[in-house]
Amino acid sequence: MSPQEVADAYESKGYDFIAFTDHDYLLKPNYMDLYRQVRTNMIVFYGIELSVFVNGNIHVAKIEGDRERLHIFNHISEYDFTPQQLLVRLEQLEKMYPLDAVETTKKGFRDAVFESLDIAYPKIASDDSHTLTGIGRAWVELDVKRDKDSIINAIRKGEFWNCYLG
Repeated sequence: MSPQEVADAYESKGYDFIAFTDHDYLLKPNYMDLYRQVRTNMIVFYGIELSVFVNGNIHVAKIEGDRERLHIFNHISEYDFTPQQLLVRLEQLEKMYPLDAVETTKKGFRDAVFESLDIAYPKIASDDSHTLTGIGRAWVELDVKRDKDSIINAIRKGEFWNCYLG
C-alpha cells in the first residue's frame, strides 16, 4: 500500500493521527518526500523502525513530534521470546535508547502473556498497516490537545486507553 492509501484507510476509520515508521533497512533516499505528499486531516507522525541487535534482531520505533521524540520497543510478541528472555533484552535495550513504551500487540491482536508483564513502561496497542486487513485492529485513544507533542507526552505517561476491534 502507498502512504496515501494507508492514510486514507485509517482516516476512513476515524483515526485522528497516524505514525509512518518504515524499517530502516527498507528506506529509500526519498522516503520523506513520499510521506510529505500525503494529504489527510489526521496528524501525521514520521519515524523510523530501527533494527537493533540485542541477542537477536529487535525493532525500536523512533517517532518524531515537533519538539519531542518517542521510542517504542515494537511488537514484542513477534520475536518468539519467553517473558524472561524479553525482560533481559529490555534491560539491555534500555542502555541504548530512552524507551518510552512497549508495544504488546501482535499485528493488532492482544497477547495476554506480554500484556501481563510487570515492566516500567506503558504498554501500547498497535496494528499493522502492511495490508488493508491489518488496519484498524488495535489503536490508542487519549484525551489531550490535538498536537504531536501532547500526544507523545500522553503516551510517555501512560495516559491513554488501548482499544481493540471486536
